[in-house]
Amino acid sequence: MYKVLLLNDDYTPMDFVVVVLQKFFNLDRERATVVMLQVHREGRGVCGVYPRDVAATKKELVNTFARQHQHPLVCVMEEN
Repeated sequence: MYKVLLLNDDYTPMDFVVVVLQKFFNLDRERATVVMLQVHREGRGVCGVYPRDVAATKKELVNTFARQHQHPLVCVMEEN
């Protein structure tokens, strides 16, 4: 299993991070806000834990979506 994480940056709006968490990780607004604040305060936040292929797909989808919206948000995965 692999953790999918978002990394903090100084440019991506907090609202966009919440949208990403809702859209790609099916979090409700309250839980997405908690994870977004974790990213903001601690530098990274766990979006979910998935099998390797699912984690890799989510990582790529988020990174592509962020670039399409001109945000430097970075999504990574690491073994759990």
